Amino acid sequence: MKTMRGLRDCSNDAVTLDLTVLPPPPAPPTVSSSTASTSLSFDEEETSESKIGRLISEHPVIIFTRSSSCCMCHVMKKLLSTVGVHPTVIEIDGGEIAYLAVEAAPVLFIGGACVGGFESLVALHLSGQLIPRLVEVGALLA
Repeated sequence: MKTMRGLRDCSNDAVTLDLTVLPPPPAPPTVSSSTASTSLSFDEEETSESKIGRLISEHPVIIFTRSSSCCMCHVMKKLLSTVGVHPTVIEIDGGEIAYLAVEAAPVLFIGGACVGGFESLVALHLSGQLIPRLVEVGALLA
């Protein structure tokens, strides 16, 4: 299918239409999962523990949850978004939660350090320490 560019010129009550045929757009590059450059890519040989560790170190604010429909995860994201931060959210299974060294999900990491669950996030916010910590790790501008 050819793409046409339409240009309208409304001078002297006359309208002209330019139907120049544009070249097709270049095809997007193909990238395999083991060589992808995005931080959410996984090498198939990478262990769950190393994947989780890498994600924690690469993202200034990250939430690990068991389910995308988790209400506490939603509230955590909402609280963080009200201060201007949009965390990375990763859904993991029960076996992978053991690598986080916490008892339950969702769990929040800021700057590579485990904050904990929802209650810990609220406590950090109410104590006035959340914003400075987010600024410190570069997730929020001062």
